[in-house]
Order: sequence, then structure tokens, then C-alpha cells
Amino acid sequence: MSVAFGLAGPGPAWALCDVTYRVQPGDTLTSVAAAHYDDADQWTLIYYANQAVLAGQVQTLVAGRDLFIPCPEENPVPDATPLLQTGAELTLLTAGANAPFSDRDWPGGGLVTELINAALELSPAPVPYEIVWEPERAQHLAPLLGEKRYDMGFPWVKPDCATTAEDALCTGFHFSDPLMDLPVMLFQRADGDLVYDEDADLLGKRLCRPAGKFTHDLDRSGRRWLEQGQVDLSQPDTSEECFAALMAGQVDAVSLDVFEGAAKIVAMGLRGRVVPVEKPLSREALYAVISKTHWRGTTHLYRLNAGLAKLRESGRYGEILQRHLAIFWEKLN
Repeated sequence: MSVAFGLAGPGPAWALCDVTYRVQPGDTLTSVAAAHYDDADQWTLIYYANQAVLAGQVQTLVAGRDLFIPCPEENPVPDATPLLQTGAELTLLTAGANAPFSDRDWPGGGLVTELINAALELSPAPVPYEIVWEPERAQHLAPLLGEKRYDMGFPWVKPDCATTAEDALCTGFHFSDPLMDLPVMLFQRADGDLVYDEDADLLGKRLCRPAGKFTHDLDRSGRRWLEQGQVDLSQPDTSEECFAALMAGQVDAVSLDVFEGAAKIVAMGLRGRVVPVEKPLSREALYAVISKTHWRGTTHLYRLNAGLAKLRESGRYGEILQRHLAIFWEKLN
């Protein structure tokens, strides 16, 4: 079954949130979101609010388990950041223009930016820090972070270092604890017939993912789709070109993270014509990174990781996630 991006605005069904729901046989996150929000697309609200309960599940749910159905926070205000100061000794590097994760024009500078801000404010022996916005992301690993011109960079997807040990991120950088999960989806035409229940369903299919995006999830252990030529992957320069190829019938599906895919569908006027396949292709995560040769690398990572742990324990982590998810879906309406 596929889920259409209806992008409906809040309606009477919003009254069915901030409640606990017991999973029924056959339920999926999208069906539960449709029942409680009148909008199946907003399954991410439930997904991020129940990650401990889901324990690796994405769409297929275990009957009898309880899920918390959150209401998006209204009139959200980002946390105060008294330690965020220009010229501080601790510097963090990000590119921006990457909504909803890191974007100077997004509330709080973006979801991941605000998570890092909040974690550093809660870290042991907190110190002043500065966030530097450098749009040339190709320069971030080398030379800017590799030569320690800045201390940490974010957000980055972690490669499969067990199978791609030569990757520059694997050889040169340490990773923080995960900042947030990132479901990677398949998007097909609304009149398409792609079924993805198990990996064997995609053998021989034509997928599209823009050049520069990670591909390790397509060649991970037990999958080896690219190495063995089991999947035909097109890699044009942009996601727009991928969706154009999809509409022209040149590929069977476009593969992007759930946020970028939804945003591109709306921006290109493809709402109702392109839909996500319900089961995510993979689950990645976003991280902060620091050079392995940084003399204070372990100290900085400990500070950030300890702050993240406190943020999760306090419940504020979930509140920040839910707030930004609500902003994201509202902006697409």
C-alpha cells in the first residue's frame, strides 16, 4: 500500500492527540496517523515520539503495544542559548540551507541545530560555543574540520564503516551519538505498481538518488545491490532530475529521506502524482563529527553526548523534535 501526500491542514481529528493508543492488528504508523490526525503523512510525529517503544520497527506495529499520540506544540519558542556566542573557543560548523535540519532561516536554526544547542547547554561543565555557517559543504571535511579550523561539524550521515573503511568520514573522524533517526523512503508515481515488502521485491528495479548522496544502505551486509548489479541506480545532479525521470517512466522509484522527498514533491507540484511507498527503504541517523586528530576531540564529544543524554532524559529532546516536525508539515500546507 502507498501513502499519498495529502498535506491536509489540522481539522477536528486534532482532538485525538495527546492520548495513548493501543495498537490493533493490522495497524501501521500511517493508518494510526490518518485516524488521529486526519493526515497519514504525519506518521513521523508518532514515529519520533515512540522510538523506544517501536524498537526498530518502522511501519508494521505489534498489536497490544501502547503508542503515545502527541499534539504538535502551538506557538513554539526555541530554547534560550546563553552559551551561543560569537568568537567562542568551541566552534561548530554547518552548511545551512538544509531544512528542517540546519537552516539559518528556520526557527532555532533548524531541528538538529536546536538539538545541539540544547545538548551543549545541558552538558557537564558547559562552555561558550559558536555555530559557523559555511555554505560550501564540500570544504567542511577537508580542509575546515580535518585541519581543525573548526572543532565539530554537523549534520552528517554515518557511512557503513565496516564495509567502506576507506571512506573519508570513517578514516578521519569520530562520530557523536546519533542526533536523530532519518527514515529513507522510496517515492513512486501514484499510478505505479511498485511493491516493497521485502528486499527481494526491489531486485531488477530502477532507482534514482542524486549524485553526492550516500549509497551505503544499498550495499550494506546482505544487500549488495550495487556491487552485484541487482538494482539499477541513476544518479543525476539533483533530486528534481530524479523526479522528472520518475514522471517520464525512466525509473521505478526515487529514494530520498522522508523530509527532502516530501518537500520536493510539493515544490515541484507533484502532490497527488507522486507518493511514498509505505515501508522505508532504510533507517539512517544524523551525527556530529570531529577529527580523529583533534587534541580535545574526546572531551568535546563527551560533552555533547552527555548533554544529549540529559536532553533525552528530561523529555525536552522529544519536545524539540515534535515542534520542528509540526513546523515542517505546516510549511508544506
